[in-house]
Amino acid sequence: MIKEKKNIRSLSLKELKDFFDKKNEKSFRAKQVYEWLWKKSARSFDEMTNLSKEIRILLNENFTIDAININTEQQSKDGTKKISFKLFDGYIIEGVLIPSKNRITACISSQVGCSLGCKFCATGNLGFTRNLYFDEIYDQVAILSKQARKYFNTTLSNIVFMGMGEPLLNYENILKSIDIITSTEGLGISPQRITVSTVGIVKMIRQLGDDKPKFNIALSLHTANNNKRSSIIPVNKQNTVKQLIESLKYYHIKTGKRITIEYVIFKDFNDSLIDAKELADFCKNFPVKINIIEYNPVENSGFLKAENEKLETFVEFLESKNIIINIRKSRGKDIDAACGQLANKLGSLR
Repeated sequence: MIKEKKNIRSLSLKELKDFFDKKNEKSFRAKQVYEWLWKKSARSFDEMTNLSKEIRILLNENFTIDAININTEQQSKDGTKKISFKLFDGYIIEGVLIPSKNRITACISSQVGCSLGCKFCATGNLGFTRNLYFDEIYDQVAILSKQARKYFNTTLSNIVFMGMGEPLLNYENILKSIDIITSTEGLGISPQRITVSTVGIVKMIRQLGDDKPKFNIALSLHTANNNKRSSIIPVNKQNTVKQLIESLKYYHIKTGKRITIEYVIFKDFNDSLIDAKELADFCKNFPVKINIIEYNPVENSGFLKAENEKLETFVEFLESKNIIINIRKSRGKDIDAACGQLANKLGSLR
């Protein structure tokens, strides 16, 4: 009977020490291995050059490193890079590296596909396969960080969980991955540079309030009208706009943090002054900033990009209410790397 090897990255430092103790090896080897895995992002045991050949053979005999690998790379004319990653079990996910004047942002995925089926999002058309493990989330950041240095000669400025999947439906793996990404024993990235975006899972927003994370959250709202929102975001039927307001109030009271509102603006759907007033009323409940995002075409969605004149009127109204507004232009839409487009040409997750 062939012994099934365990993914070594599922072990804690203590469990690694216990392994070396049982093999009559010095326990400080565990710290060396742990550093290779999380600080140096080693993808094989052969990379661990300060370990003897015998120790590396021992590790190979007992463990795997279920690292993700770059599958394909595409570059947009605006400099945005989209990377598809192949997981250890053959599934494909996508991430994006977005350069701008003063920063480099990594957009990463939290699930293989997505179960929520939002009408304007390509990923939702693929359905849900599985959650990503915390080390697969870590790998995306480690690889994109390396790509940022390679192509842009700089380090990552920001990390956004706005790729494939709903992060708050993969709560434990998200928190564990961020712990390692931000730890001095890991990549040492400040949690203030990390934003987790959710379509609005009320129960889990309250859980975030209780857990008081140091990272930021963003709500993909897209309309503050409950009926409209239910028509494009099916999960809104169980997580209504009113319930969202109450959960975000709770989160703000518990954490003191401002909430980012993501608002993709569609032609003749959520771009009127009535829509702007409903959004302003929603934002009275807690400190916010709003990112107005250009819509990026998704095949068969039925949605179109809002006209510039209506967009300007919409933004002017919100600014008159002293709300902080950023307009996010599409980046990477020629390679289907823009917001809502991930998996637009993938068709399948394998």
